[in-house]
Amino acid sequence: MKRMTIKTQTELSKVNTELTIIKAIERIVEAAIDSHLSDEFYNETDVYLQYLSERMNLTKNQALLFALFIEKSSCYSISVSDFAKMVDCMVVSMISIMSETDVLEKRGLIRRRRVPDGDVSYCVPVEVVAAVQSNKAYELKPIVSLTLESFYDNLYKIFENESFETVIDIENTLDNIIGNNQQLHICSTIKQLSLPRDKSYALFLVCVFIHYFINKNDDNIGVYDWEDYFEKKYYVRSIISEIRDKSHILVEKKIIELCNDDGVSDNGYYHLTDSIKEQLFPDLKIVRKDMFKSRLIPYSSFAEKHLYYNSNVQSQINQLAMLLQPEYFKQVQTRLVENGMRKGFACLFYGAPGTGKTETVNQLARMTGRDVMIIDVSEIKSCWVGESEKNIKAVFDRYRRCAENAKVTPILLFNEADAVLGIRREEATRSVDKMENSIQNIILQEMEQLDGIMIATTNLTQNLDKAFERRFIYKIEFERPSVDARTLIWQSMIPELDSATATELAQQFDFSGGQIENIARKRTVDLILRGTEPTVEQLADYCRTEILTSHTSVSRRVGF
Repeated sequence: MKRMTIKTQTELSKVNTELTIIKAIERIVEAAIDSHLSDEFYNETDVYLQYLSERMNLTKNQALLFALFIEKSSCYSISVSDFAKMVDCMVVSMISIMSETDVLEKRGLIRRRRVPDGDVSYCVPVEVVAAVQSNKAYELKPIVSLTLESFYDNLYKIFENESFETVIDIENTLDNIIGNNQQLHICSTIKQLSLPRDKSYALFLVCVFIHYFINKNDDNIGVYDWEDYFEKKYYVRSIISEIRDKSHILVEKKIIELCNDDGVSDNGYYHLTDSIKEQLFPDLKIVRKDMFKSRLIPYSSFAEKHLYYNSNVQSQINQLAMLLQPEYFKQVQTRLVENGMRKGFACLFYGAPGTGKTETVNQLARMTGRDVMIIDVSEIKSCWVGESEKNIKAVFDRYRRCAENAKVTPILLFNEADAVLGIRREEATRSVDKMENSIQNIILQEMEQLDGIMIATTNLTQNLDKAFERRFIYKIEFERPSVDARTLIWQSMIPELDSATATELAQQFDFSGGQIENIARKRTVDLILRGTEPTVEQLADYCRTEILTSHTSVSRRVGF
C-alpha cells in the first residue's frame, strides 16, 4: 500500500482543516504497522503527529505513543511488547518511546495496572476514549468541591479499581483530593496529621483503613487487604516489620493499633484507633472495639478434621455440603429467584454441647471455599444495652458488603445463638424485654432479605420462636453419637486404640465427640509428663472423671 506524503503548505493547510483527533490517530497507526519506526515513517506521519501533539498538548513522541495506546484501548492489559509487535521492531527499540508513559500517566491519559512482582502493563481509561471519539482533548480535572459521600465514593473507585497506578501515583491522587477539599472535616483532619511522604506510605495506608472502615464496614484490616497495591513485595515486608515493632509512623501517632481477640494479640489484623475514629468521623457513633466482635475468617485457616455423625445426620450434612459448592449454589439460587422465592439460605444446627455443630460449619467452609464471619452472641450480648439495634444491624450490613465483594459468598455464623432465637415476649414492658424483641425483629427481617448463607448454632430449641423456625430452610439436629460413631471417634482421637478397646469405651461411656476429645487431650498431657502410654484402666479413670465433671458443672443460664 502506498502511503500518502504531504508536500506543500497548501496541502498541509487542507489536511489540518479536515483532520480530527481520531483521524490523525488512524493515519499514525496505519503508517506505524510494520514500519520499524523508520525515518520514512516519521516523514510520512509528521503532519499527523504535529496535529495530534498540538491538539493534545504533547510532544511528537508522546503523541505517537498516545496513538498506539488508543489503538489498543480495547485490550484489558497493554504492554511494551504489544507495541513492538505492532511496529515490527525489537522491544529495546521501544524503550525510549515508552519512557514517555510517565507524562501520559500524569495527564490521566493512561493508567498503570497492578501486576505484583510482574511486568508493567497499562490500560486506557474509558473517559479518555470517549473524549477522543468526541474530538476533544482529554483534560484531567481537579477533584474539588466534594461532599462527604462523594469523597468516600472516590476512595472506593481508587482502591477497588484494578487498573489503577502504582502506590506512589495513588498517594499523589489522594494528596490532590485531600488538599483540594479542605472544606471537608475528614480532609482537614488528615492534613493536620502531617503524614510524611516517604517509604512509610502513611497517607496511602490511612486512606486504605478509612476505605475499609466506611465503604466495606470492615474494622479488621489484614496485610492481604493492601499488599497487592505494591509492585515490589520488599516494601510490604518493610512496612509490616515497622508496624509490628511499633516504629511505623501510624503506630507512633496512635492512628492504627493491633486488633485483639479475647485479649490475645493477632498480628495479622490492625484497625484505626478509637481516638482517631472520633477525630475523623465526629458525626459517626463509634462502637468501641471491646463492645462488638466480628471477623471474616478465611476458609483456608480451618484445618481438615474428620467428623463422625449418626447415619441420618451424615446424609443431611452431605446434602448441605453439595448444595454449598459454589457451582450448585448459584444454580439453586437462580432457580429460586425464577420461582419467586427467597434465594438466601438460613440453616439451624442444634443439639447437645460437644456434638460438632461449630466444627461442622468450619469443615463446610473449608470444603466449599467459603470464608466465615463469626458472630459469637454470648460475647457481644452485653454490649447491646443502648446500642443493641444498631449493633445487630451492623452485623448484617457488614456481611452484605463482604458478600458483595467476595468471589464466593461467605457464611454468616451466629454461634451459640440461644439468646436471640427465643420466644418473643408479648406486651413487653421492661426495657430489656423490649430490647430483646427489637433485636429479634431485626434478625427476622434480615433473614427475609438474606441473599447469602446464615448458619445459627444452639444447644436448646424448646424456646425457639416459631417465626425463626419457619425461616430456617435446613434444621439439622446433632444427636449424641451412636456406639458405632463413638467407636470411630475414639479411634480417630487415639489411633493407638485397638478396635475392641475403642468399642468397649464407646459402649460404656455415652460421650459426645467433644468429651472424647477432652479425654484424648488428657491422655496426651499425661504421656508428655510421664513418658509412658496411659493404660486402658487409666483411660477409664479419665472417663469417670469426665462424667463427674459433667454432672457437677453448673448449667449456664440461657438468655439475657
